[in-house]
Amino acid sequence: MKTMTCPLNGPRNISEFVCGGEVRTMPDPASGTDAEWADYVFMENNQAGIVREWWCHTPTSFWFIAERHTVTDEILRTYPAGELFTARRDFDGPKESGA
Repeated sequence: MKTMTCPLNGPRNISEFVCGGEVRTMPDPASGTDAEWADYVFMENNQAGIVREWWCHTPTSFWFIAERHTVTDEILRTYPAGELFTARRDFDGPKESGA
């Protein structure tokens, strides 16, 4: 049985997880072009070697980051996203009309 260690729930069967794709830098919401957003949403590097990926423990909906070797499929490390993302980014909501 293959296991993955969830930072919140400990070692679990791999069937309890879903991969959310590579951890990538998001384009600037205010100035990102359509091409930059399309690349961010639809393209992946798919490199051979160690990559950082978003993973979700589906029973608890807990998202975290895993470092995985894509050639051997070995999970090297898992950790909460807060270790990588230390600053909060606020987004402007939709503009409300003055009606």
